Amino acid sequence: MRKLFCFTTACSAAMLAAVSLLPSGLLLPLAALCAALGGAAFALHGRSGLRVRLVCFGLAVGLAWTALYQSRTLMPAQMLDGVERPIEAVIGDWPSETRYGWSAEAALHTEQGAGLRIRLYGDEAPADLRPGDRIRGTAVLSRTDAPGNEAEGIFLTGTLRDGWTAERPERVPLRLLPAMWSRVLKDGIGRAFPEDLSGFFTALVTGDKSGLDEGTYGALKRAGAAHIAAVSGLHVSFLAGLAVRLLGTGRKRTALGTILLMGAFAGIAGFTPSVLRAVSLQTMLLLAPLCERENDGPTSLSLALMLILLNGPYAGLGIGLQLSFASVAGIYALSGRLYENWTWWIPRKPKGLRRTGCRAFRFLAASLATTLGAMVFTVPLTAWYFGTLSLIGPVTDLLILGPVSAAFALALLAGALGLAVPALGCLLAFPAALLAQYVLWVTEELSRLPLASVPLESVYLRGWLGLVYVLLILLFFLRKGEHVHIRPVLPLCAGTVGLCAALVCTAAEFRGDRLTVSVLDVGQGQSVAFLSQGRTALVDCGGSDGTAAGDTAADFFRSAGIGTLDVLILTHYHADHAGGVAELLRRMEVGTLIVPDVEEGDALRREILSLAEEKGTEVCLLSEDASFRLGGAEFRIVRPLGAGTANEEGLSVLCSAEGFDALLTGDMDDAVERRLVKYGALPQVDLLVAGHHGSRYATSWDLLEAVEPDYLAVSVGENAYGQPAPETLARAAGAGCAVYRTDWQGRIDFHVK
Repeated sequence: MRKLFCFTTACSAAMLAAVSLLPSGLLLPLAALCAALGGAAFALHGRSGLRVRLVCFGLAVGLAWTALYQSRTLMPAQMLDGVERPIEAVIGDWPSETRYGWSAEAALHTEQGAGLRIRLYGDEAPADLRPGDRIRGTAVLSRTDAPGNEAEGIFLTGTLRDGWTAERPERVPLRLLPAMWSRVLKDGIGRAFPEDLSGFFTALVTGDKSGLDEGTYGALKRAGAAHIAAVSGLHVSFLAGLAVRLLGTGRKRTALGTILLMGAFAGIAGFTPSVLRAVSLQTMLLLAPLCERENDGPTSLSLALMLILLNGPYAGLGIGLQLSFASVAGIYALSGRLYENWTWWIPRKPKGLRRTGCRAFRFLAASLATTLGAMVFTVPLTAWYFGTLSLIGPVTDLLILGPVSAAFALALLAGALGLAVPALGCLLAFPAALLAQYVLWVTEELSRLPLASVPLESVYLRGWLGLVYVLLILLFFLRKGEHVHIRPVLPLCAGTVGLCAALVCTAAEFRGDRLTVSVLDVGQGQSVAFLSQGRTALVDCGGSDGTAAGDTAADFFRSAGIGTLDVLILTHYHADHAGGVAELLRRMEVGTLIVPDVEEGDALRREILSLAEEKGTEVCLLSEDASFRLGGAEFRIVRPLGAGTANEEGLSVLCSAEGFDALLTGDMDDAVERRLVKYGALPQVDLLVAGHHGSRYATSWDLLEAVEPDYLAVSVGENAYGQPAPETLARAAGAGCAVYRTDWQGRIDFHVK
């Protein structure tokens, strides 16, 4: 098995390097070089020579395969980039709603690329559009390099023009049947469970989070339990255990039936990399005894990775695959040793009540060891990609893994049987619903704890995380002697003390300044936090990811040891500036809410005001200029100066402290900015937050010349509007501003001592 490990690891490493580091033109020459080195290695004898040959040939296969894959996907996509032409495509999955219409994955049939995967976008989809339907029409094709699309093997997008048609085949293609089964299962879950729980169970069983409440998903992430809503090894192990119980003890029959059931489940879950990895590992675990071979964890893991990458080398760019394989690698490397260290003293054959206690302790030890092992390699990835760390995650897993396992099995059976026998589906759904309510209650309560999840923008918290990994490395390499079970005590204490020191220093960093202005990274939106002598204010709370801006703001304040927000100011009622308010009000106490007294019929305004009243927050509907003092800072709010859309009817905010001035103008355009310059009595400012996320119609020359900012902060994320616009950046450069962007730098902090 270790021979296979050498080949598969080298092949996988070559494919990962080819898609992330190496130029396309070098792949075939490097493959030829590796093959030549492998041939030369035949002169070496013994195991070392064999391993060298396997590594060289593995590298050659990985590089050559990636070059072939690129020639069949990237080259056709580049040829079709920017082309408007008639197309014919077969829908590969159920369409999903977008902000402006619908999108769906499809197989494009053209002269340049037969079967090329593409993401189609349209204005309005027919109500019955489904997998297998053949689309004909005219589309504008564009090359996409978004990591999410590339990880799925999609390198081209197409926007359909009006007049396209859909034709349904007599039979759904065999490869698309899992997508149909997925819809049937989701419909069964929807019928078996009440509306407030069906979204949770759909995510738990199929990994589809579209019906999961954003507030609930936010609580799962903060509590470190988001993995239960992404189908992975946890779910496949649940399924395999259920299959073994249902199919009996016949070795061959049980193994074959379990493998077929896992394959069908992988299709229902969309053949995501994480579920393919889990199914591959479970399959090898079942087949190894039948083939009279010993199952080797690292070999199985590397083989699973190679098979996934052979299907699509760019899958390695996906966050899901990286987290999935990192978690299993951590479990293989660490969990077994942790479990042995914690359970070495337990007798092998305890009797009576002692046996029950020992079993319970072994279960808790195994759960905690598995959780900590999975976190070893996943924490750096989550810190890198998401900038947060759930400290309460191990406790959450201990409390919910058992109930989640039972809820998954019951929900799967209820969804599958509910359509055929509704009464049986409802009968199974009742205990599953009780378990789900327990899981949601636990995650909600744990996520409310002040330090359940901490953002890692703080240099102190990043330093602490580095210290933890230094201690782990030392513990791994310096473990000697028979009684190694007592060795982890010292690193554990050191890590705990380091965490407390990092949290204290982080809080002191903000509380010690006269004023701290933090432009939070909320994607395509805006949320700017102000801290001054222990008092707090937030201007806007919205972003591109639903309610995530509320979580981001709450995490920021709580990491500084602050549980109450004194003032919340909303410049206007758009989701990218106010969409996270509901989540913020749910997680933090807000003293005063200041909003413009415009757009009385706006749905978001009504929702926000209703929530504020429910939470006991004082509301100030502003129609005139206002000012207030907060700690050592003075805030001046300028009334709406425009008319028409919400952007023009927004508030402007000026904050001043110790000779430092910061100006925020919301989404107002250049015409309203000229009125602000004329009537706002603006001083020269140090910080200007770019209007409308850097739109070319905002942050005008008139405003820049009037306030002469030293710094321009652009709160922006991935968007289709071209923001920040080149014109805006050119004006900022001409005005001598230093430009900072949240999509590049993340959170931007300004400290006034």
